[in-house]
Amino acid sequence: MNLADSSTLAANLITRGYKRVGDEADADLIILNTCSIREKAERRVYGRLGEIYKYKKRKPYLKIAVVGCMAQRLGETLKEKVPYVDFVLGTDRQFELPDVLRQFEGTSQVMTAFGHENLDNIAPIKETPYSGFITITRGCDNYCTYCIVPYVRGKEVCHSPDYIVDGVKRMVDEGAIEVTLLGQNVNSYKINGLDFPGLLERVAKETGLARIRFMTSHPKDLSKRLVDTMAAMPQLMGHIHLPLQSGSNRVLKMMGRIYTIEHYLRIIDYIRMKLPDTAITTDLIVGFPTETEEEFEQTLSAVRKIRYDSAFMFRYSARPGTVAARYTDDVSEQDKIRRLNKLIKIQQEISCEVNQREIGRVQLGLIEGFSRRSDKILRARTEGNKIVLFNSGQSKPGTVVPIKVHEADAFTLHGEMAGLN
Repeated sequence: MNLADSSTLAANLITRGYKRVGDEADADLIILNTCSIREKAERRVYGRLGEIYKYKKRKPYLKIAVVGCMAQRLGETLKEKVPYVDFVLGTDRQFELPDVLRQFEGTSQVMTAFGHENLDNIAPIKETPYSGFITITRGCDNYCTYCIVPYVRGKEVCHSPDYIVDGVKRMVDEGAIEVTLLGQNVNSYKINGLDFPGLLERVAKETGLARIRFMTSHPKDLSKRLVDTMAAMPQLMGHIHLPLQSGSNRVLKMMGRIYTIEHYLRIIDYIRMKLPDTAITTDLIVGFPTETEEEFEQTLSAVRKIRYDSAFMFRYSARPGTVAARYTDDVSEQDKIRRLNKLIKIQQEISCEVNQREIGRVQLGLIEGFSRRSDKILRARTEGNKIVLFNSGQSKPGTVVPIKVHEADAFTLHGEMAGLN
C-alpha cells in the first residue's frame, strides 16, 4: 500500500512540473513515505533523516517531507524532534503535498486530519510498465489490539467500483499485465451492495486484465464465495495471504482477532479442496504479552499442520496508542528472540519442502527483470507469487512465459523456458 501511495504522490508532483531525480544528492525535495507497524520501521526513518541532514546543511533550500503513517502518528512531535523536517503530512493528507509546497490557502507544514473531500480523486498509478497497484479500501475498522494501523490510517472507506474498474482499464491500456488490489482487509469491501467477490468479477470481466492479485485478507471475513470466485476465474492468481498471527485461541482473543484456530483451519481446508495448487502465506507474531510456552507451541503446531508456502514472522513489540501497549509485556526479549528463531527455522524447512512439489511443473511467470546477481538470469513471478529464476534467452520483462522448474529452495524456484504441451 505504501508503494502504491508513493507512486501516486510522485505522479502528482510530476504532473505539477516537478522532475524525479535518480540521486538524492541532486534533489531539491526529498520525501520519506513512512510505516508505523513496528518500532523498527520508525527507527529506520530517524536514521534516514540523520543521513539526509547532510544535504540540508549543504543546500539550505532543500525541502524534506515526512508523510504517511509515522507522520500521522507523531504529527507536531515529529517536527519538534527533527526540526529540519519541513513538512509532516499524514496518511490522508500526503497527496496534498503539491499544494503545501506552493503554500495554497488552507495548507500548513503539519497536516494530519483524516478525510477526503473526494476519495476517488486519488488516481491510481502503475508501479512498473507492466504491473500496478490499486487501493480499493483505505483505513481499517478491525482494531486488533497490537496494531497501530486503524489509528494512523483511520476508519475504513471504500473506493467506488467504477473508480477501481476504470483504473484497471487505464492500466491495461497502458500495457499492464498484472494489477494487485490492495486493502487492510479486502474482504470487507462493500459498497452499494457490491461485495469483494462481486468486485473481482467486475474487474475480471470488464477490464481485459490478464493477472489479478489481492491482499490482505482477514480470516473473519474471507468467504467461501471468494474461494469459489477464484476457482471460476483464471485471471485470479493462485495466492492467498491469510494472516494467522497465533495458534492459541486465548492469545487470538487477546489480540482482538475475532476468530478461532478452528475457524481458520476450516477456511484453509476449503481453500485446499477448491484450489489445491494455491499458495497460502501468512503473518505470525510470537511473544505477545502473556503468551506461554505451551501457547507458542500451539502456533508451531498450526504452522506444521497448515504448511504455509511462506510467512512473515515477527516478535511482538508494543506500539504506543494501541490497546496491547497497556498490557504487561511479560515475555522477555530473550524468549521472544528464541521463539522467533525456532519458528523461522521450522517455517523455512516447510517452505523448502513445499517448494519441492514445484519441481517438474511448468509455471507461467511474469518476467519482472533480471536477477540481482546476473544480467543473464531473468526473474519472474509465478501465479502463486513465487520468484523463479531462469536463463534469459530472448524473453523480455513484462511478458508471461512458461517456465519448467528444475530446482527449488525455501525462497526461490529455478527453471528454464518450456513449451506448453
